[in-house]
Amino acid sequence: MRDIVENTVAYYDPDTCDLKKFTAIINQTTRREQVPQAAAIKHNIPIYDMANLRSALEDDRVRQGIMAEWAQVLRTGAGVVVLKGAFCDTAVLDAATTIYEGIIAEEKQRTGGGADHFAASGANDRLWNSLQKLCEASPEVFLNYFANTDIATICEAWLGPNYQMTAQVNLVHPGGAAQQAHRDYHLGFQTAEVSASYPAHVHDVSPILTLQGAVAHCDMPLESGPTKLLPFSQAYRPGYAAWRRDDFRALFEERHVQLPLLKGDAVFFNPALFHAAGANTSRDIHRLANLLQVSSAFGRAMETIDRDKMCKLVYPHALRAMHEDRLGAAELSAAIAAAAEGYSFPTNLDRDPPTNGLAPETQAAFFRRAMSEGIDERAFAERLDQMSKARAA
Repeated sequence: MRDIVENTVAYYDPDTCDLKKFTAIINQTTRREQVPQAAAIKHNIPIYDMANLRSALEDDRVRQGIMAEWAQVLRTGAGVVVLKGAFCDTAVLDAATTIYEGIIAEEKQRTGGGADHFAASGANDRLWNSLQKLCEASPEVFLNYFANTDIATICEAWLGPNYQMTAQVNLVHPGGAAQQAHRDYHLGFQTAEVSASYPAHVHDVSPILTLQGAVAHCDMPLESGPTKLLPFSQAYRPGYAAWRRDDFRALFEERHVQLPLLKGDAVFFNPALFHAAGANTSRDIHRLANLLQVSSAFGRAMETIDRDKMCKLVYPHALRAMHEDRLGAAELSAAIAAAAEGYSFPTNLDRDPPTNGLAPETQAAFFRRAMSEGIDERAFAERLDQMSKARAA
């Protein structure tokens, strides 16, 4: 009966949020039988050893079972998973780190650098749109970075196919301040007043439109301030109304957990999970994470991305990697998903009519078709330009 009453609430009011109900939710425990594929459970968070699981992802049926487990954890379980060793070869992380640090230095000199969402100005170095900037700086590094089947699988597990990848780098220096507890995009990036103006059922929809992730580009012991997490907190339905309240934030500080990460590990969580970057109390660790914010094809991504440009840059490198057998089909598909637009809409249907009775060919589908047909680089770019013009208003 209590659930029925709660489901009839039309709008959430911060003043009516119930700390006791929230506490009861976060008092849950992750049981071993709920996460049979996990190698371990720490602080209620399932840890997946990707060195052992990666080969299983090649079997579609087994992969679907793993995705179902991850989706259950993200939705009704702890709300967060750790993929241990998501990057088995961390050399590509080192290459990307060098590029990111160079761009951060250049941007700081030119503009003073990007501000953080939930931390004091100057505490962190923030690199917006690290996805496109990495691609522009080195398409080869971008290709190798995002040719990652582990990341592609967790994205598809939560968002389904045709997701939209965006990314931002967060670099926290020794002494860098912690963030305040919060929820993330979409509703988490609205003011309290705007968030409250959305009906309760939209609060339920918002978390399933985005997946939050972070790739550790260096070892992150606890003193470096890895992300503070509050397992199960995503399950509190009025949480977008509650997270700014002092009593909820105080409980977060009392009950949150942190997990040390090694370079190459990745953590993914439901954007409704109460979380915050930790304070870097180390003496010499410059904590760098690439924050992956992945959007459903049915939602609006936070950043604008020039995917035409990225596809043109990556395509010749992808062709070469395919011909040299350096990357398999699944790895190439993962990289294409990170670079290309995977959804057909919005478009101008007068100029871009459906090709199969339902929807026009997507940029990602054309990228894959071009690879299989061996379309040359010039013809590929010309077709992308045609598709872009057809989609325009």
